[in-house]
Amino acid sequence: MFKKILISEDHESISISVQKTLEELNVPTVDYVSYCDDALAKVQKSVRENDTYDLLITDLYYEEDHRQQNIKDGIELVQQLREIQPSLKVIVFSAEHRSGIIDSLFTESKINGYVRKARNDSKELKKAIASVYVNENYLSLDLKQEVKKLNNYEFSAYDITLVSLLSQGVLQKNIPVYLQNNDIKPNSLSSVEKRLNSLKEALEVTSNEQLVAFCKDLGII
Repeated sequence: MFKKILISEDHESISISVQKTLEELNVPTVDYVSYCDDALAKVQKSVRENDTYDLLITDLYYEEDHRQQNIKDGIELVQQLREIQPSLKVIVFSAEHRSGIIDSLFTESKINGYVRKARNDSKELKKAIASVYVNENYLSLDLKQEVKKLNNYEFSAYDITLVSLLSQGVLQKNIPVYLQNNDIKPNSLSSVEKRLNSLKEALEVTSNEQLVAFCKDLGII
């Protein structure tokens, strides 16, 4: 099992719960911080002293308060720590449920595990820690299914551009003007209509408003 773990969590009650979980796993050294900047400082110090952490368990979103912070969220924290200690394993422990966000954490931020804050999250966290310890990425079955569903849709950059424009209040009939001005093709009204209709059919929604809402829920816009 991991010997030295760092918890970065801004809610004290949740941090205490995570610490209790780690005690049950008999982890010898567990440190806790409530700010991303402090997590960075802890890891930097551990690298200097050649006493590095094995695992970081971090929240994704941090509430702002009176203390000025350079690192605002868990994504930026992971990115900076990867430069300092590339071998550090990372589990994100968050209430975020949007599959697009979760998928990007694995594909872009290269995290090793994701546990959603919910019922039975202590059991899920134990499973995640055990999996990551043996070099296996961890995502609960229900979230795996959601991410798989997202990937099955195969949104292209063109699709995301169209839906993003709709979400910004651009009328469908005016989208070709934006596409033409930015040299994005295909940019005819018929092409736009055809692609949006294909997306709505694939996602089983009937209106542009529902399409925008669906994509926001996925976290792709």
